[in-house]
Amino acid sequence: MAERSTAAVDVADNSGDEPLTAKADQSTADGVAQKRERDTESEKAQGSGGTERPGKASPPELHSGHKLARRYRLEECVTRLDGFSSWRAMDEKLRRAVGVHLLPADHPRARSVLAAARSSALLGDPRFVQVLDAVEENDLVYVVHEWLPDATELTTLLASGPLEVHDAYQMVTQVSQAMAAAHREGLAHLRLTPGAVLRTSSGQWRIRGLAVNAALRGITSDTPQRTDTEAIGALLYAALTQRWPYDNDAYGLSGLPKDIGLIPPDQVRAGVHRGLSELTMRALANDGATASRHETACTAPEELVKAISEMPRIRPPEPAFTAPPEYQRTSYQQGTYGRQAPRPGVTQPMPAPPSPLQSRTGKALKWAVSALLIAALGLGSWQLADALMEQLKSDDTNQTQTTDSDDKSSEKAKPVEPITIQDAAEYYPDGKPQHASDAKLTYDDDSSTYWRTYSYKGGPELAPFKQGVGIVYDLGSSQDLSAASIGLYYPGDHTTATLYAADSLSSSAPLSSMSQIATATTSGKDLKISAKEPVKTRYVLLWLTAVPHASGDQYSDAGYKQAITDVKFTS
Repeated sequence: MAERSTAAVDVADNSGDEPLTAKADQSTADGVAQKRERDTESEKAQGSGGTERPGKASPPELHSGHKLARRYRLEECVTRLDGFSSWRAMDEKLRRAVGVHLLPADHPRARSVLAAARSSALLGDPRFVQVLDAVEENDLVYVVHEWLPDATELTTLLASGPLEVHDAYQMVTQVSQAMAAAHREGLAHLRLTPGAVLRTSSGQWRIRGLAVNAALRGITSDTPQRTDTEAIGALLYAALTQRWPYDNDAYGLSGLPKDIGLIPPDQVRAGVHRGLSELTMRALANDGATASRHETACTAPEELVKAISEMPRIRPPEPAFTAPPEYQRTSYQQGTYGRQAPRPGVTQPMPAPPSPLQSRTGKALKWAVSALLIAALGLGSWQLADALMEQLKSDDTNQTQTTDSDDKSSEKAKPVEPITIQDAAEYYPDGKPQHASDAKLTYDDDSSTYWRTYSYKGGPELAPFKQGVGIVYDLGSSQDLSAASIGLYYPGDHTTATLYAADSLSSSAPLSSMSQIATATTSGKDLKISAKEPVKTRYVLLWLTAVPHASGDQYSDAGYKQAITDVKFTS
């Protein structure tokens, strides 16, 4: 697929489905084994919800070793359910493991699955698991997606107990922000269960099953934002209490007693963070619960993101300090090592001291040695005094010259000060933006996020097809700008960038109204631009006029393109 695909599709997230074949333990998309459970996919288990339409088609008869598109070799069937099957496969072209969903082309949900996969692939958000391909061929429809061996389901994490408060805070923050971004593009999840939320080895949370997972199971909803918001509330409730917030067991979690209704998490388990408990109730208020302290209910992921931003930030716990072991005194005494220890009650003989020099010869020898020492000290003192006098004379002669030299070399270079970027906007005077919503990702101190250009057929110089692409930055106030450091995603021959002093954060101001600061070219992934003299400005345009050729990947087709990952300005 031409654009980067980030749709989430689970391989065996069927903790709420009744399998049509054997009920053995199955592997999930992240490579972690997950036990199948009985049917818990009712409206209560989902929260408020979607309705599911059963399919009647039979799953295709395939086997391990079968190859799709002469590329994807099926290796292990991890799910066979409701007319479709899910496999762990090997992409022989890129030599990596992938997941594959298969269903017959005449399956009643085949068209909706293809449409959902292709729509979610256009989102371009790395917080979602990526759809790599969605194809119909040879009477089969198949969706190929990422396989994440280093990620762990929330279901597995909760098996050992509730999450630590900072982990729960990070989970609800990242999931809410991701779903808010998806809904802004018109995409919903509708099946956001603990099995659909994964934590990677780096601590990032990712979501699988966006749009496609619901399409595979025929789940729909008249209020998709409300459905996904309540599902996020249920995930947070489970993370804080290790309980499912309804009166039935689901996803390996025990439900609440049927006679008490929905109660806040801090009444289920002691020590639950009060702010997160209230946030949970605001998200779950869609099903009739009363939010604590009478806050308004959150009915959309965007409202949930706003509510989280108004909370005091929950910081990670301080690392535990292990005190060093207390000093252990030993019975070792200086001078006794290697000697036989005395037995108690036995007196040890003392060695006799050497006899002094009592004779006349001895006394004469002592006087002679003393005289020699005195003479040596006198001679040394005289030589030392003579050397000091010569040094003083030399210092007096060169005093003026030395002082002048020291004054010239004492000047120190001014320290380099980083400039904090306050805002950014994509600059496109021709009215054709690249990815305007991603401009702020270039200064978020996260090298895994970026703003990228489209892929062009001509290059490296973008002209005459396009004069350039770029981003204008707001430094907050007028600053003395001396240099810029730009992190690039694609290496190659070559990238050329120029800095301009702009008058505003406008995306369409003419380039002729700006003052050029400096320009630089690189073939690597780091570009340094330095001005001859500091330039005082508040707004800075980073303008790319040449980009390297890069091969096709999961982000875009092969062509001339570039992406900016990290931008820093210094004075």
